[in-house]
Amino acid sequence: MRKTIRVVLGMVILAAPARGMANELANDLAARRKAALASIESRDLKRHAFLLAEDTYEGREAGSRGGYAAGAYLVREFARLELKPAGDSGTYFQSFGNGYRNLLGMLPGTDPQLQHQVIVVGAHYDHVGYGNASNSYGPTGYIHNGADDNASGTSALVELAEAFRHCPPRRTILFALWDAEEKGLLGSKHWTQYPT
Repeated sequence: MRKTIRVVLGMVILAAPARGMANELANDLAARRKAALASIESRDLKRHAFLLAEDTYEGREAGSRGGYAAGAYLVREFARLELKPAGDSGTYFQSFGNGYRNLLGMLPGTDPQLQHQVIVVGAHYDHVGYGNASNSYGPTGYIHNGADDNASGTSALVELAEAFRHCPPRRTILFALWDAEEKGLLGSKHWTQYPT
């Protein structure tokens, strides 16, 4: 996964034109690109994924105690990375439905003419909680940790946000962690209907 993230990030970062820049500026940009790529570390990806998949979070079902705890952890990560709150009323949260919450952090673009254009990078952080017959093929009533897709995808998004802080893009990036996706893609649908 780390290699895939680095390839995607490298393709995005390297697509920025360096032609016509003074050598000093080009060297600075190259150093920032290198720092961005180096900031993606497998130990951090594992730390986020393992933490989110702990039994403590009770499978992160949307609107549940475990889902709220996971959201609080991820908001602390957004704040640590100094992403700007992009949710409701100056917060990182966009509330909707039955106690569900999308998490939204923004990295402003550096180009005054392009920073109003927003690129959305999203993943979902919820899972199925204790599992039931309609959302699990495994035994029901037990914690379903959800490490393989949504905890790992969420970890990748956090690492991408950290990498882009080293080499901010010209356009704004919205890092969106959707909630209630396991209940029918509700978080992403809500945001597309009511973009913040």
